Amino acid sequence: MRRVSLSVPTPSVPSPRWLRAFALATLLVLSGCSAFSRAVKEGDSFGQQRKWADAEAAYLRALAADPAASEVTVKLRAVRAEWAEDVLKDAEAASGAGDLAAATRLLVRALELNPDQEAGRARLTETLDARVAAALAMLKAEKLQDARAELDAVLAVSPDHAGARKAVDAVQTAWARRWFTTAEGLEKTGKLGNALLAYVRADQERVGVTAARERAEAVRQRLRDEVAFLVVATPVEDKAQAADVAQRLAAGRLAAMLPTQLPLRVVTEAPGGREGVKLDLTLERVLPLKAMEESQRSQRYLAGNRSVPNPRRAQFENKLLQTERGLEDVERKQAAALRDYLRFQGELATLRDAAERCREREKRECRKALQECGEAAREAQKPGNLPSECEAARCAGGQCSQDEGLMAAKALAAAAQEKALQAALDKAEQQRSEVQRHRDAVYREPVTVEEPMYSDFVYDVQLHRLTVTATVTAVMRDLLTPQVPAPNTQDYAVVNEDTAHKGYDRYGVLADPVQLRSELELRVEVGDKAIADLAKRVKERFDVYRGRRVEAARLGMVRPGAEDVVETAVRALLLTADAPPTDILQPVGRARGLTRPEAILGR
Repeated sequence: MRRVSLSVPTPSVPSPRWLRAFALATLLVLSGCSAFSRAVKEGDSFGQQRKWADAEAAYLRALAADPAASEVTVKLRAVRAEWAEDVLKDAEAASGAGDLAAATRLLVRALELNPDQEAGRARLTETLDARVAAALAMLKAEKLQDARAELDAVLAVSPDHAGARKAVDAVQTAWARRWFTTAEGLEKTGKLGNALLAYVRADQERVGVTAARERAEAVRQRLRDEVAFLVVATPVEDKAQAADVAQRLAAGRLAAMLPTQLPLRVVTEAPGGREGVKLDLTLERVLPLKAMEESQRSQRYLAGNRSVPNPRRAQFENKLLQTERGLEDVERKQAAALRDYLRFQGELATLRDAAERCREREKRECRKALQECGEAAREAQKPGNLPSECEAARCAGGQCSQDEGLMAAKALAAAAQEKALQAALDKAEQQRSEVQRHRDAVYREPVTVEEPMYSDFVYDVQLHRLTVTATVTAVMRDLLTPQVPAPNTQDYAVVNEDTAHKGYDRYGVLADPVQLRSELELRVEVGDKAIADLAKRVKERFDVYRGRRVEAARLGMVRPGAEDVVETAVRALLLTADAPPTDILQPVGRARGLTRPEAILGR
């Protein structure tokens, strides 16, 4: 019988890393199960003790450990339902005690815990209606701020409550009427700045309930008239006897040049004690001047064609010359590589012959040594002794190793030189193809080409210039200062130019007759230029005036709600209607509860 051996496979030993991972996973599972069960037990215990908040927190921890535990979800829903019943009882107690705000908060919390609680929802509706009724009672008692706070609380819970919205409209109407009454009282006492803010606040509370917008515009206009910077424009003294230019310097034209949104008033007479300037204008002279300058211009035209050497052919010829010179260099390198290759081949053949002769000589010497060894052995007197002629070193060779090494090195060098020769041959062939391509390009290009020939036609041009110069003397003095400043005389000039020349159809020069603007148009323009400069100077004086008022208003911004500060600030804002400073506008608007402070300026 043949013996059969059975081998049992030895189980592989787990690695320490795998054991650590398995232990960690087991620990996590066990700890998760432990945390889940412990949280469920705590939730059940707290629920029996009616500690709803702690029970809810415990159940939420259990769901965090196992979100798919449906029995915990059912328990959590039951706890919240019972908690909502207790909160509802507290809300009814707070409502019975008359604390509607606390009852509202409790009812909202009960519905958050149990959205399906119909009793809580009905009770919340009753509580909100009661709060609206209380707000209406406050409205009748003129407690407008308390009524609005109560209604805002109702709308925060139920934004679509119809009774609360209607009551808010009533409160806004009452506020608008109260602010309108306050504004009327302030207007009667002469506090126009405070009255303007009160009218604006009444209009923002409820548009159309009162005539606040119209009254605000009337008060705003009175304030603008009060703080207006007056420009007293006297009749223009026309020494130049140019009525058309003097008419452009009139007071009406000056008023049209000044910005309309600012309280700048152009008048002929001003009451005493008002800020402003007096402007005396004198039109010294109006001088029109015509001038004409002659010059020359040239017009380029096509005179014909001429044959010139083809520049493209020259470029191709240069390229062909470069490639041919490159071919010469390549062929020169090819010849050098061929000579080196032949020299290496000759040296290799010489070394090969020398190595072969050396090997033949070694063979002859070895055969001779073998023959002498045999003869010496036959003649030996003592058998068993090795004659001296039988030394193995005589046939060991090694004398031709140096020649063979030189032959191998030379063979490698010859192979490398052969590769270099092949590369030189390929490069030469490629260069010949390049030369032939450039030669074909040169032959295809014509020797000469037609070139247009241009010429210049010179013609006379006349430059006509019309200049109108107006000399204006202005005296601008402060209304509050008796001192008269020195007069300021300025020249204002308007220039119009145009060129004229004859026409020459043959050379493409079309006739261009002179087209100057009329002298009357330039006289009107020079008057407008002068009045625009005067308006700029008046505006600079106005900027100095309103800068003082604005700085005075900024000093009072530490208490923007005070009546005297408001009076100063409103006047400063009207003076800066083109760019009101926000550091004055915003604090004053917040102090008086305006949602849009820019309405102070009528925007």
